[in-house]
Amino acid sequence: MHSDELLIVSRLLLALLAGGIIGIERAYHGREAGFRTHTLVCVSSSLLMVLMAFQWKLIPPEFIDTVRTDPTRMAQGIMTGIGFLGAGVIIKEGLSVRGLTTAASIWMTASIGIVIGLGFYFPAAIATLITLFVLSLFRWFEKWIPSQKYARFSVNILKSNMGMDEEALLNMLDQLKLKSFDWSYTLRDNGSYIHYEMFIMTKNKQHFTELANRLLRIDSVHGFKIIPS
Repeated sequence: MHSDELLIVSRLLLALLAGGIIGIERAYHGREAGFRTHTLVCVSSSLLMVLMAFQWKLIPPEFIDTVRTDPTRMAQGIMTGIGFLGAGVIIKEGLSVRGLTTAASIWMTASIGIVIGLGFYFPAAIATLITLFVLSLFRWFEKWIPSQKYARFSVNILKSNMGMDEEALLNMLDQLKLKSFDWSYTLRDNGSYIHYEMFIMTKNKQHFTELANRLLRIDSVHGFKIIPS
């Protein structure tokens, strides 16, 4: 096999390895874009950059001096296409957004494939290790970072009962250290009860459970729903 062919094969195989390693981590955690997706993204990115790196082989000798190329244009085109693929794995459900990390890993995998395709093996290896480190170990680190917990909260309160009204509901939320925002009000069941809907947030998810336990003991509460994000 010709030396150039061996070089091309080695780059594609390295892209296969790097993409496969990252894909295995995503597949292990049950992500839709897993082993095969990341492998193909990395290999395809590498293949296109190999084409860019070896395009001189396709140009007739008499045109060598007149042709001007810019490898960054191919990289820009690859990353634009990867943006559509990454957007496809992002799912928004109320306040909850899933798939951002997988989309970022797809983008990173494409970048690694580009670097391998151009023959920069050392930064590609470092980038692969960093990606695995972030995806696997940072998951545990994130659990220790303080953050606000959000939930969509709705409750139905009997209109005829004066023991539980909006002010009483606000006081209950304050006692449980729950902050509320984006309130809405609706009369339900021919005006027999008021439907309150809002978003609530706290630093401790246990407060959501405490809120549910309190509401269960109130007779005027016709029903409620707490959906953590």
